[in-house]
Amino acid sequence: MNRDPLSLSRFAGTLHAVLRIMAALSFMSHGTMKLLGFPAAPPGMPPMPVSPLSFMGVAGLLELVGGFLVLIGFFTRPVAFLLAGEMAVGYFMVHAPMGIIPATNNGEAAYLYTFIFLWLSAAGAGPLSLDNAGRSAA
Repeated sequence: MNRDPLSLSRFAGTLHAVLRIMAALSFMSHGTMKLLGFPAAPPGMPPMPVSPLSFMGVAGLLELVGGFLVLIGFFTRPVAFLLAGEMAVGYFMVHAPMGIIPATNNGEAAYLYTFIFLWLSAAGAGPLSLDNAGRSAA
């Protein structure tokens, strides 16, 4: 009996790579916002760019450099684990004091990044990555 009536499982590897790449690109934009002032920060956020030596600056460096490593799929497991931790800390330091529910404390992005990166730390980079360059797609 076919448990995948639409036969979508054949796209699992490709969608794994797409999720990794798109999450990394989006994540990197948070780093460029903090460090380079681009894109412009939304109203209500502190002025950007920030000093790379500040708490937000270190977060921006992790987001930019770590996001790039996840984007290209290089050292994906340890980098994604580190980024999941950064997002969990960010969620509990910045968003949770305004209420624990992500939908009401503007923490949905941090919450989702935490679990996307946690999943990538367990699942690895998948196809289209430097971690798996030269391996056959079996």
